[in-house]
Amino acid sequence: MRVTRILAVAVLSAALLFTRFAADGPAGGPAAPPASTLIPGSLSLGTPAAAAPLQTQGPRAPQDTPVNKTSFTQTLRAGPGDTLSGMLTGAGIPRTEALGAIAALSKHYDPHRIKPGQEFTVTFQPGPGGVAPGRFLGLTLTPDFKRLITVTRTEDGRFRASTVKKSLTRRLARASGTIKQSLFDAGTRAGLPVSVLIEMIRAYSWDVDFQRDIYPGDSFEIMFERFHDERGTVVHSGRIVFIALTLSGTRRALYRHTTGDGQTDYFDEKGQSARKALLRTPIDGARLSSSFGRRRHPVLGYTRMHRGLDFRAPPGTPIYAAGKGIVEYVGRNGAFGRYVRIRHNSTYSTAYAHMRRFAKGLGKGKRVEQGQIIGYVGSSGRSTGPHLHYEILRGGRQINPLTVTMPAGRRLKGWEMSRFRYAMSKIKRQFADLAIDLAVAGGSE
Repeated sequence: MRVTRILAVAVLSAALLFTRFAADGPAGGPAAPPASTLIPGSLSLGTPAAAAPLQTQGPRAPQDTPVNKTSFTQTLRAGPGDTLSGMLTGAGIPRTEALGAIAALSKHYDPHRIKPGQEFTVTFQPGPGGVAPGRFLGLTLTPDFKRLITVTRTEDGRFRASTVKKSLTRRLARASGTIKQSLFDAGTRAGLPVSVLIEMIRAYSWDVDFQRDIYPGDSFEIMFERFHDERGTVVHSGRIVFIALTLSGTRRALYRHTTGDGQTDYFDEKGQSARKALLRTPIDGARLSSSFGRRRHPVLGYTRMHRGLDFRAPPGTPIYAAGKGIVEYVGRNGAFGRYVRIRHNSTYSTAYAHMRRFAKGLGKGKRVEQGQIIGYVGSSGRSTGPHLHYEILRGGRQINPLTVTMPAGRRLKGWEMSRFRYAMSKIKRQFADLAIDLAVAGGSE
């Protein structure tokens, strides 16, 4: 017992000596800071509240010291079928506050236009203790590359929205490429953004059959807009200004030009619009699966005349009106399934069959514009799979869309042609003075 007491006293004396040494510091030196103490507690992976006791504690701050957190933000990404009100209430925002913020936003942006993938940033005031979101303060979104819309809560608890236009610099970029497999593949390897590639393909879609007219060794040159923010970062790729396809040794150049009456289009060097009265292929990204002519019918099993073109595409792929006109027929039409026919003038009509569904609001007697969505690819009627059956009718009789000479579009004359020549010479100088953009060629966008 005596030995035990001696040991206890010795341990206690050593502890006191150590504490004094730690407090006073080494002889002749400055005092050391108070030693931190590790407070044991339960360890929890993923449960901060349970793991909180296991921490290093130093001098305690007063209980009323605010946490250095001014706000909490959360990014909401829209999914298929999502609504803004549902997204906000799902983030814990009271319904009345969500509706108030949406009402303010609607003066600057239609909340019904949100698309899958669009993002919103919501902001909250810190809650009690400053460790969790509290009161809803507002939201921000970027509806396009030019604008930032902010919705904020005012002092009276209401919401107010404002739009800020971003400061952007427009510059031209130049790129070129040689085709090995397809124009789309060559453009991708050259670093062109998808939006520019799609516009390039559409600009030539009236005259070029992209499945038959393009061969390895063909090439392209292009000059298009790019917009940079204040830090010099590319935030948007704009319109094509100039483009040239060289197919089988023949160069086809197009120049973007706005006429005196405000119409913007692509014109060749003779002032002929690239746009024709009718599209040969009123669908994007589809594969021609059956041509015009005699064939063995895949369902009936015998040979018969196929009086149109079949384009195989995934269900739901948009179908465009081949030209401006008036809808003559919309509804079910026997083996054609869901069917639309458009009259373009006294000579030409087009027909579209096997649709999955029609575009909203489409009806007999409605006027449509070229490129307007009229329906979506499906497999209705007598069909073996999802595809578009497309017909061009001249005088009521089906003709081959791939061989027919399409009615020409606008041709510039007189004063308009003089204006175009001046604009074309300016574009040529810009293109010649512009080096191939290495950032584009490297695919940085």
